[in-house]
Amino acid sequence: MKKGNKNLYISGLILGLGLLGAIDGIVFHQLLQWHHVVLSPNIKLEIFTDGIFTALFSALLIWGGVKIFQDARKNEIGDSWKIFLGGIFVGGGTFNLVEGIINHHILKVHRVKPLADNPLIYDLAFLAIGLLLVIIGLMIKRLETNA
Repeated sequence: MKKGNKNLYISGLILGLGLLGAIDGIVFHQLLQWHHVVLSPNIKLEIFTDGIFTALFSALLIWGGVKIFQDARKNEIGDSWKIFLGGIFVGGGTFNLVEGIINHHILKVHRVKPLADNPLIYDLAFLAIGLLLVIIGLMIKRLETNA
């Protein structure tokens, strides 16, 4: 892969991580109020940890945007929307997989929907969506690299 498209792919990965973090925070933490980063009887702790999470995914979004700008200034950015979109999907899916495996299964700091009759179904669906996003992203990227 050419350097410009590699830079574009990496920017897409970073933006995908931040984008799925934003979707998770907005949908699951705020709109549906299914969980917080840390489930605790202390609401201040829950809100604080959600704030740290928001700062982290916001930093990823800023980093991805700045990387595109810096690469463009050096004339080292590709022009393939497929490479870029593939990176976004792979980054987003990676967010779901890493966050799901670490927070839901290893650290057990929260579940996707802890008050559900069977919270494991929601946790597994979260991982399945992550895997699906990664596969879609790799397929989109492959379309470009095979063209």
